[in-house]
Amino acid sequence: MNKNNLIGFILIGLVLIGFSLWNRPSEEELAKQQQKELIEKKNKEEQTKAKTKADAARAEALQQATTDTSALFHKALIGEAKPIVLKNSKLTLQLNTKGGVVDKVLINNFTDRNGHKDLTLFQGKDQSLNYTFATKDGYVSTADLFFTPSEVTDTTVTFTAEAAAGKTLTIKYVLDNEYMLHTSISATGMGGILNPSVNTVDINWQERCAQQEKGFTFENRYASLTYHKTEGGTDYLSESSEKIDEVIEDKIDWVAFKNQFFSAVMIAKTDFGTNATLTSIPQEKGSGYLKQYQAKLKTAFDPTGAQPTQLDFYYGPNDFRLLQKMESKSHFGKDLELERLVYLGWPLFRIINRWFTLYVFDWLTGLNINMGVVLILITLLLKFITFPLVKKSYLSSAKMRVLKPKLEEATKEFNKPEDQMKKQQAMMSEYAKYGVSPLSGCLPMLIQMPIWIAMFNFVPNAIQLRGESFLWIKDLSTYDPVLEWGHNIWLIGDHLSLTCILFCLSNVLYSVMTMRQQRDQMVGQQAEQMKMMQWMMYLMPVMFFFMFNDYSSGLNFYYFVSLFFSAAIMWFLRKTTNDEKLLSTLEANYKEAQNNPQKLKGLSARLQAMQQQQQELQRKREQLGKK
Repeated sequence: MNKNNLIGFILIGLVLIGFSLWNRPSEEELAKQQQKELIEKKNKEEQTKAKTKADAARAEALQQATTDTSALFHKALIGEAKPIVLKNSKLTLQLNTKGGVVDKVLINNFTDRNGHKDLTLFQGKDQSLNYTFATKDGYVSTADLFFTPSEVTDTTVTFTAEAAAGKTLTIKYVLDNEYMLHTSISATGMGGILNPSVNTVDINWQERCAQQEKGFTFENRYASLTYHKTEGGTDYLSESSEKIDEVIEDKIDWVAFKNQFFSAVMIAKTDFGTNATLTSIPQEKGSGYLKQYQAKLKTAFDPTGAQPTQLDFYYGPNDFRLLQKMESKSHFGKDLELERLVYLGWPLFRIINRWFTLYVFDWLTGLNINMGVVLILITLLLKFITFPLVKKSYLSSAKMRVLKPKLEEATKEFNKPEDQMKKQQAMMSEYAKYGVSPLSGCLPMLIQMPIWIAMFNFVPNAIQLRGESFLWIKDLSTYDPVLEWGHNIWLIGDHLSLTCILFCLSNVLYSVMTMRQQRDQMVGQQAEQMKMMQWMMYLMPVMFFFMFNDYSSGLNFYYFVSLFFSAAIMWFLRKTTNDEKLLSTLEANYKEAQNNPQKLKGLSARLQAMQQQQQELQRKREQLGKK
């Protein structure tokens, strides 16, 4: 590290320290913040007390209603919770007569992280769903009622709660042949009981989202409360930070309690009205849960019973093509965009994944080959497609390498710090003479980065990799530990992932080859400056290790294979490039350009024109200086 670099780092450090001190809040600001926190704490305590008081009053009223034979829903407040099972080849649902809702979901033929044949999405107290209706005297909640089942088959059931003679509340369920549960809620003869001025039903849906995969940190990163706006587009609450009672001002079509590979989705026929409040609270590692979700919603309800409230529930895998098909399974005729539950990245990367990666992936998986082989074949296909551009870029760098002696000769008189502009001008002039573009060497990274980022979004969300083994890797969707220990170490975690280590090693190999290629074309002080860049490039794999140790082995394996083939292609191009022949070609181009300047085109012509403009500007400045 030379003196200038050292001074630069010291100045950067001083600027950062000064900026942090300047941004530090004043005593007055700190006092205001503390006062605000005290007020918020007091408000929460008051809300908790009010809720506790209201719950106690409600419990007392319910107790009285169970003994008062004339009370509304008197019979429905007394009973015994009984399970009712609906099933098809894809799902097994357990509904409970207490509350009349689903309280357990088994997704068939998807092994859970403990090796059980079927995966439990939720069960028991981990999930609750309550519908609240406005009556003339107050409210009635389905969570308090015991429903009577009828018309029970493997795929249908009707739950009925009697409010009084001839006055009932009914919830009907129909399970289709895949993952969709159709729900219809209606009132019969309740005109004199329900509030005629309230045409909505309040929905309180909660779930403690269970950890389904081996890697908590990685799965938690892809678990989010997601919703679809009626006017189009999806959004979600932060996966990493706590969001409590987040108000959504837009009307929404559906809300999804999503983990990495499976979701529970509630879809409304008419929409969920404005000002829905959504909550997502991350859970601690080791608890067996990812998030605590809650959605407080309103949707249309006809108190006269003429029109039922219709909801659909999707319980199933986050499979892009399957979710597209589910659109037709819903009876609401909406553009639901359920496939957005599979996150494919920002617009540019989503386009790559949506219209290229998905189709290639579908084609390869349709061949019934191992998923590790699929990742290798995708890598080879991408390398084949980008090879012409990579080769063109490499040849541009090779041209700069063979021209290095000529550049050094042309710039040897400009070694003083104040002559750096002239040195750059001389170099640009030489490049223009030989028809070489100094920017073309950046193309390999520009070509690869969008693909790398697209795959960064695609691979972790590809449920087809879940549970798939390859070589030493037991599950391509999670990390592959070569070493594990029982406690968490800062930055590293509780394991070492072998594919992450291989990815980082291949990154070092590729960096060495790239830096060598760039160093071979550097002139004068550029080569010295390159040494600092070289250390930064070597530090990147170390940073990647800390970032990717928790990531899926499938993603790390893809990056490892991609970098390995990139290094192999670079080695091949280096071995097959004849420097002497390339230099003679450049010399021929130079002579041709001298004899016919009109032959210059593209960037070379622009560089030549820029050089002439700079020389003319320099000449005018010198003339003004003499005057």
